[in-house]
Amino acid sequence: MHRLWVKIVLGVAALTVAALVLIPFLVHADTFRPKIEAQLTGTLGRKVTLGHLSLSLLSGSLIAEDISIADDPAFATSPFLQAKRLRLGIELGQFLFHRTVRITTIAVESPELHLIHAQNGKWNFSSLGGATAQSATPGANAQPSPKASGVPDLIVAEVKIDHGSAIVSSAPATGKPFICSEINLSIQHFSLTKPFPFQLSAKLPADGSLQLSGTAGPVSPANTAATPFQAALQIKHFDPVAAGVVEPSVGISMVADFDAQLTSDGTNLKSVGKLQASKLKLVPGGSPASVPVEIDYAFTDNLDARTGEVSDLSIHIGSVSAHVKGGYHFSEEGAVLDLNLSAPELPIDQVEQLLPVAGVRLPIGSRLRGGTLTANLTITGTAAAVEIAGSVEIDNTQLMGFDLGSKIEGLNPFGGSGGGTAIEKLRAELKSTPQTTQFSNIYASVPHIGIATGNGSVSPSGVLDFLMYAKFGGFSSAGEGSATSQSGSRSGTPMNSGVPLTIAGTTAEPLIHAQIGTMLKQEVGGLLSLAGKGKANSSKELKKLIGK
Repeated sequence: MHRLWVKIVLGVAALTVAALVLIPFLVHADTFRPKIEAQLTGTLGRKVTLGHLSLSLLSGSLIAEDISIADDPAFATSPFLQAKRLRLGIELGQFLFHRTVRITTIAVESPELHLIHAQNGKWNFSSLGGATAQSATPGANAQPSPKASGVPDLIVAEVKIDHGSAIVSSAPATGKPFICSEINLSIQHFSLTKPFPFQLSAKLPADGSLQLSGTAGPVSPANTAATPFQAALQIKHFDPVAAGVVEPSVGISMVADFDAQLTSDGTNLKSVGKLQASKLKLVPGGSPASVPVEIDYAFTDNLDARTGEVSDLSIHIGSVSAHVKGGYHFSEEGAVLDLNLSAPELPIDQVEQLLPVAGVRLPIGSRLRGGTLTANLTITGTAAAVEIAGSVEIDNTQLMGFDLGSKIEGLNPFGGSGGGTAIEKLRAELKSTPQTTQFSNIYASVPHIGIATGNGSVSPSGVLDFLMYAKFGGFSSAGEGSATSQSGSRSGTPMNSGVPLTIAGTTAEPLIHAQIGTMLKQEVGGLLSLAGKGKANSSKELKKLIGK
């Protein structure tokens, strides 16, 4: 009896092995390829082409060696997706005995996706899921028609993408494409008409990484990109220059980590999160920050109108922060900004280490100590050509290691600075573009030296070009008037505005020269008038000033 049962078991095993070996030969799975292609084409709204189809009984799946999904004809004639292998999990009983294909799982191996974003805000995947795009150029206002009502819902227990890659570009092309690799996507209980959970991971250029997980759906039949979702986003070691998102000529660079919560109802996308940027640089002539900068942000993006609102963007500097609010919209030139920055009385000691980030360099060997910085600025223009304008004021600080009084050529050195320069107040209006930074209505009050006003500019490389007018302590030019309203422009300055000072060189090594000859030509009449009235001895005053 024992031997009989052994024989029975061995016989059943042999029959099972024989069935596993013979059934794939007896069942010509490739004959089902047109039917499966038609089912996927109808569901996706795109032409789906499969290679040779074979049956794997061990995995209970149909295997296509090649797969291609057509792109929206409004964007490209090349495929939207190509993959080496597609595995379709099926119900084996239905397939073997009823010749019916019921797909339970979908696994795509090593796909390559081409994602294209048009100027009008549409994506080439917007018409996936049964929507049919009209034949039009990507920039046109072509609207996809709704999904055909006869297309059934595709319900799949699991959808997976393994080891994929994506090339993200724009139409028309602007800059180099953005490339992601090692894309792995897992969707559970996928349905076109119900929400489903998903997890996505990918590698970014320059050792960056992305993790996105949440819930999406139901899929929008008119615009797949407008499908509602909720997700948590984590991006590590993101380098926008290496990734091709920002051109090197713009001057913005960093290595950033993001943590954000994203919520979209299909029309409005809300994002709240934190960014930590190391090696931050904001202008072409700037230097990377030596310390990380943290930014908390909250914004809402209207996907239909292509506008957005920044409700708060807080730039943390030590224990204080500057705040940015405003809006933006998208045009053919990209994102157009309309923001306002408010930085009230920030401690100089905490701000100083970030000055090089904006291209501000102090003279070699010097540093600021104490005092406050106040700025109110507007940030406008495209992201590639930002214009910053507004007022900046510094109060009650010390420029240590730089004796301003001894640096003015053409005058007797002014003593009493103790190797540094005390600044009671320094304010100006500025206008900064990628080409230059202009300063106007400058007012500087420096104890032990005097008051100066004027205008000037700083190039992206730090070259200075200023014309100031100074009223030094113990000496003032004819008229004794206030310098604050008389700086004027580089030409036509009133005669009673003070001693002309030119500031050249660079921010690291400024060259300051008193133009005594110019002052004498302009103000000799005033000096003689004062002497004639007995109010001043012009000879004595000049000798005191020029040391002769």
